[in-house]
Amino acid sequence: MSTVDTSRPSAVRTGDPATLAAFRRRDRTRKTLLYTLLSFGLLVMLAPFLWMGLSAFKTTEDLTASPPVWIPTEWTLAHFRDLLDVLNMPLHFFNSTLVAVFVTLGNLVFCSMLGYALAKLNFFGKGPVFGLVLGALMVPMNLMLIPKFVLMSQFGLLDSYAALILPFAAGAFGVFLMRQFISSVPDELIDAARVDGANEWFIYWRIILPLVKPAMATLAIFTFMGSWNNFLWPLIVTNDPDKYTLPVALATFAIDPTKSEGSNGMLMAGAFLVVLPILLVFIALQRYFTQGIATAGLK
Repeated sequence: MSTVDTSRPSAVRTGDPATLAAFRRRDRTRKTLLYTLLSFGLLVMLAPFLWMGLSAFKTTEDLTASPPVWIPTEWTLAHFRDLLDVLNMPLHFFNSTLVAVFVTLGNLVFCSMLGYALAKLNFFGKGPVFGLVLGALMVPMNLMLIPKFVLMSQFGLLDSYAALILPFAAGAFGVFLMRQFISSVPDELIDAARVDGANEWFIYWRIILPLVKPAMATLAIFTFMGSWNNFLWPLIVTNDPDKYTLPVALATFAIDPTKSEGSNGMLMAGAFLVVLPILLVFIALQRYFTQGIATAGLK
């Protein structure tokens, strides 16, 4: 049985050449306007990052030029070398990497485990546990800073890597994301594995995880990005400069007038180093990321 496309004018559906040509012109005009607006929005969003990245390689004369110079007249790495002389960048980079990697791994493991339990297992209190997860999503992050700080203080973990990692080793967002994604896995696959004698650990490790790689990549990007950019919590729980992460070290350098005066180039170089790992992680996982965003929550 044939269907009639009612989304186009009747003259277009009947194939009138003049009407078809006019319709195609209007369609091209709409698309051109749409792509122009989107391109303008993309340019506005990227302009600060482009300025930051290019300024990191400019000479001092280009940075202070009026009118501003976008493209460096002479490319230089002097600001990076000066920054390494003033700050222990390898140590701060190591701190940020260590914290971000362990926080990301913790979320991937614990959130996927709880997400599998909430999605596919039946146990007493399953509904209230999921309700607590949803409730935790509504609690502002800053509201939890004081309880977390008191907890870390009572455990004697302040000024340590554990204080930077443990409070963020699992999160409600990750549990919700993994639960919604794992719910889309057919129950027949799990039932067949159980009939074959597979235990829950085998099902989780060999069946569930390979099927939820897009959601894992999505969670990894969000978690790594949030941990890498986290500023307030590391600032609160660390007093030893050797435990500073990159954002904290760069911020303390920026507010120190004895070091940062006239050092816009070094600040741009430091900001470039902070942003670069996030870009690399996103580029590496973008295929899984877009797939995970498109399919998470569907069943």
